[in-house]
Amino acid sequence: MEKPYLLHFATPGTRVSPFDVNMAYDAGWNAVIPYSGVGLEDIAGFTQDAIFSRGPKGVKHTGIFIGGRDPMLAAGMLDAARKAMVPPFEISVFADPSGAFTTAAAMIAAVEKALAATHGSTLAGRRVTVFGGTGPVGMVAAVLAAQAGAEVTIPGHDGLFRAQSAAEAIQARFGVTIRPIDASSDDAKAALIADTEVALATAKAGVQVMGPAHLAHAARLLVAADINAVPPAGIEGIGVMDDGKPLAAASGHAVGIGPLAIGNIKYKVQQGLLQAMLRTDSPLYLGFADCLREARLHAA
Repeated sequence: MEKPYLLHFATPGTRVSPFDVNMAYDAGWNAVIPYSGVGLEDIAGFTQDAIFSRGPKGVKHTGIFIGGRDPMLAAGMLDAARKAMVPPFEISVFADPSGAFTTAAAMIAAVEKALAATHGSTLAGRRVTVFGGTGPVGMVAAVLAAQAGAEVTIPGHDGLFRAQSAAEAIQARFGVTIRPIDASSDDAKAALIADTEVALATAKAGVQVMGPAHLAHAARLLVAADINAVPPAGIEGIGVMDDGKPLAAASGHAVGIGPLAIGNIKYKVQQGLLQAMLRTDSPLYLGFADCLREARLHAA
């Protein structure tokens, strides 16, 4: 009798995400077992508990999914789980805290597609502003954009402290430079938007970060992307299904990407990687770089 495919779902929080549980079952996992309160100090022992009970062949039917809300913590847990493996007792591990890895990857892939199609350009050298960049999706999007060669800024709507803390954490963990700025005044925000070529809206649902007055200052804007599907739109004028649709901005040639266009790619990325864990003969360790590679396939 073939062993069932078991996905052990670990989160540092109090509960796992029903969204991710549904996705795992729909991808073909036979059982998804939730565990709360599993942090960085626990993940090595957790991993070894998962690998030693099924034998070298049974581990191919076993996986770990890491959730939570903190992308830095999830990346650390992914690394720690990998180091805890004892070949040939080795299983696949996928980290996607609050969907931040897959959503940020989908956003960046969609932006890359729009830049190439509309402006014959890449992210390299582009000035990218990540609104909501202190949150999970924003932090990962900032890392991915910087790794693609962009000049990335995280503005602080409430001052410099949180934006600077996020930038320092990103640099310490991933070695990329992010510029934090104080955008708490109207003048500072207008100056930032006037210099922005790619705007990423990753603030929490229902918060508008760019309205008509802001877009009137956007003299260099090429692409704006928004993950907020709850009215009002994070960026005025972007429809939920827009995928490279012209956007009214001072530059005259900006295009917008809406949350459902990004969400469609995100869904395919998570589904594809969960299924890849089932098919693989060699263990996979899936972080946001892997999510971006998968997202680029689906965006294309």
